[in-house]
Amino acid sequence: MINKGLSKMGIFLLNMLSLLPLFILYRLADAFYVLIFYVFGYRRKVVKENLVNAFPKKNTTEINAIEKRFYKFFSSLFIEVIKMKSISKKELNKRVRFKNVDLVEAYLKNNESVLFCSSHYGNYEWVCMAIGLNFSGEHFPIYKPLSSEAFDNWFLTMRSKFGNHMVSMRQTLRAIQSNKNKPTMFTFGSDQAPSKDESNYWTTFLNQESSIQLGLEKIARKTNRPVFYLKINYLKRGYYEVDCVPICLNPAETAEFEITEMHTHFLEDMIKEAPAYWLWSHRRWKYKPEPKVSEIIEKGQNIMDAIA
Repeated sequence: MINKGLSKMGIFLLNMLSLLPLFILYRLADAFYVLIFYVFGYRRKVVKENLVNAFPKKNTTEINAIEKRFYKFFSSLFIEVIKMKSISKKELNKRVRFKNVDLVEAYLKNNESVLFCSSHYGNYEWVCMAIGLNFSGEHFPIYKPLSSEAFDNWFLTMRSKFGNHMVSMRQTLRAIQSNKNKPTMFTFGSDQAPSKDESNYWTTFLNQESSIQLGLEKIARKTNRPVFYLKINYLKRGYYEVDCVPICLNPAETAEFEITEMHTHFLEDMIKEAPAYWLWSHRRWKYKPEPKVSEIIEKGQNIMDAIA
């Protein structure tokens, strides 16, 4: 009961804060950066470890520079997410611009559906909202529900305000089946790490063994819907350009895991190009792959050889 009351109070305050103009909110973001970086050190150990492991050839000075740029961006992102509650269509379209819309529209106008691949890069929340304003088909973003029901409902309301139809991860197949006769866009977060029990496919991503979600590939190969990557480019504070890049137009003709490797390494290249704008505070690599039987046998043989 107390937690629910605190959640409602927190949401009320966030809604009031959202009414402030962005130029004032960005001043608050500057203060927020000082607090989370210098005072509280919010997840700095996680961020530092992720950066060092991802870029082993970068020296300490380079890692520290990326870390600071990330926290400055993260502070702005936090404020921009709050602003979602009150941002207008005009304001959002001014700050999020799309390239190669015609490539996607060619399918939608022909009553065909497409799949969007996205990630926690740039302001992915604004981009997701803006899709509903810039394309003719209906948009279904796939999301993972939050543990707090109050904040989950708050986010759902904001994310849906411009025509998006939010779909819980576990309801994806049902939503696709229910809307199969009209042109749609389903957006998947490609860098959302699977749970330990669902980590069935591993590949090298940012210099580390990483488990990858297979949902996008499975649906793409089964339905043969073309896959476009939403490449988010950070232009300046509060302004983003989204390039709709076709990465696989005939999924049914691909080999198993081929699409997964495509979008994983597309994201990797995007991060290497401008690393500060990916969500490094996520514990992306908290699970490790189970050792193979051959590796266990080899390790045991090495121990026996050493004893002998």
